[in-house]
Amino acid sequence: MKIIIIGGIAAGMSAAAKFRRMDKEASITIYEKENYISFGACGLPYYVGDYFNDHERMLVRTPEQAISTGINVLVKHEVIQVDTKEKRVLVKKLEDESLHWDSYDQLMIATGARAVKPPIKNLDIENVYFLRNLEDGQRIREKMLDSSIKTVGIIGAGFIGLEVVEAAKKLGKEVHVFQLEDRILKDVFDEEITKVLEEELVEKGVHLHLNAKVTALSGNEYVEEIITEDKSVKIDLAILATGVKPNTEFLRDTDINMISNGAIVIDEEGRTSIEGIYAAGDCATVPHRLKDKPAYLPLATNANKLGRIVGENLAGKHVKFPGTLGSSCIKVLEMEAGRTGLTEKEAKALDIEIGTVFITDKNHTSYYPGQEALGIKLIYDANTKVLLGGQVVGKHDAVQRTNVLAAAIYGKMTTKELGMLDLCYAPPFARTWDALNNAGNVAK
Repeated sequence: MKIIIIGGIAAGMSAAAKFRRMDKEASITIYEKENYISFGACGLPYYVGDYFNDHERMLVRTPEQAISTGINVLVKHEVIQVDTKEKRVLVKKLEDESLHWDSYDQLMIATGARAVKPPIKNLDIENVYFLRNLEDGQRIREKMLDSSIKTVGIIGAGFIGLEVVEAAKKLGKEVHVFQLEDRILKDVFDEEITKVLEEELVEKGVHLHLNAKVTALSGNEYVEEIITEDKSVKIDLAILATGVKPNTEFLRDTDINMISNGAIVIDEEGRTSIEGIYAAGDCATVPHRLKDKPAYLPLATNANKLGRIVGENLAGKHVKFPGTLGSSCIKVLEMEAGRTGLTEKEAKALDIEIGTVFITDKNHTSYYPGQEALGIKLIYDANTKVLLGGQVVGKHDAVQRTNVLAAAIYGKMTTKELGMLDLCYAPPFARTWDALNNAGNVAK
């Protein structure tokens, strides 16, 4: 048995490690175009913001460590073509541009995604960066620590963009955020939640430019201005966080089924439309627990879980992924927010008759120091009262309550059951009726 895995960052290494534990004899080769593997890109905004200074803390495993377990890891090698008929891949060695074909019995594609390059003029001038890989992080960190860089412009108000806001504010920068839509995180949270986060940004001095279409950057050698359709803003550094696109162009001549953005369609076992070929991670869709159609949710949690499942199935098992809920979270300055399941917009798009409730409550008792407000939104089936989605926002304890909601949705609990769910109580942690209990009881 000969296994080839294209990509060794998250899903690919998870699959290789699991497969090797199950099969000690088969050949495993990983081709990775970077010069490292097992990279935790989620740490980049915090590395940039000097929360830690050793970039190797984001590297979970070295190529040498993987090789010691019997996995043949070849970094700085890029697969540029897949021949599904002959079951072989064309590999370019990036150091000398040499090419060679390599055959496989089974193939896994885990090539991840790259930053979307928006149609903005002059992106090639100095002090303009995307934040996607380790090299990006090292360059941006150097600029962020430069005292001559006073004002940072961030284009895009998704997860990465807002995490970079916190990094820049920590380092004392003036920050401008430009968002094409009318609110931040529009595809992730409902308006009740994003309103709280926007208020936090403005209160902490972040200049938030909504409904702002950036058309160009200007400057002689270094970027000096971000230009929108109706204004220009002076900056010293521009960071673009405008989304990601799957790295699947090299598959365009194959019959592998993909959705419109290029993400590979997989089933609950990680199988593509071609027998013997699997995929996982940011290059692929993911089965959703509440949706019939493939979902594109480039999250590290999904990548690692599906990678592990693919590793088992490469070894002959038929393990099925139970489906994602899109559970995700973010810290925005002093606020934290989490979501799981369907948003109100997503539920309506599925033609589900829904009920919703949004309440404001407290994280714990008033007589224990540090009591803070929590905002909780529930989305549920209007007829059965089964929970479909939940979102929580607050300064403390919001994300862990979102995890409770994820378990409740996974278990198909009703709002009534949530209202009576036996949750822990002690003055430092909750009130006798937890905020989640109250949300469930308010839902009608």
